[in-house]
Amino acid sequence: MNEKDQYPIGRYKENLELHQQMQQQWIATIASLPFRIKEEAQSLTQLQLDTPYRENGWTVRQVIHHLADSNINCFARIKFALTEENPSIKPFAEKPWADLFDAKLTDIEPSLKILEGIHERWVALLENLEEKDWQKSFFHPELQKNQTIAQAMDKYSWHCKHHLAHIVNTKEKMGWN
Repeated sequence: MNEKDQYPIGRYKENLELHQQMQQQWIATIASLPFRIKEEAQSLTQLQLDTPYRENGWTVRQVIHHLADSNINCFARIKFALTEENPSIKPFAEKPWADLFDAKLTDIEPSLKILEGIHERWVALLENLEEKDWQKSFFHPELQKNQTIAQAMDKYSWHCKHHLAHIVNTKEKMGWN
């Protein structure tokens, strides 16, 4: 398996020092993702959407549906962290979710709409956090550790770019540009 195909922008590396300037970068990534995904996907045929981004990988369609599923979950985790004292979140089984009918076979338009709506609300929420809010946390039982909102946003900012790169790279590799 080609590491570059699986991790086109490199594996996620946890930042040990998170600072205020990074918050604006995370917000910009969250704000732009729905439009970037739509822009990359709008000209793709159904056959192209059903092309895996790598051998034994998800299809472009599954990646788009996965982003909607994943980002709904992250948005909820942040809201739980803001409204409860270090809540335990529910992880989701992303691979089985990506194998469900709605992710494998349905049109991408509903997920593009989900991304647009969730990201608009997510940006509004993040832009209005006070500095102390970024340090609020949730417990991730799968990772067996607490994660602050800042740490979650650092990871999800990477996650958005990671999957966008899957789509962009697939288009380039297949000559669809």
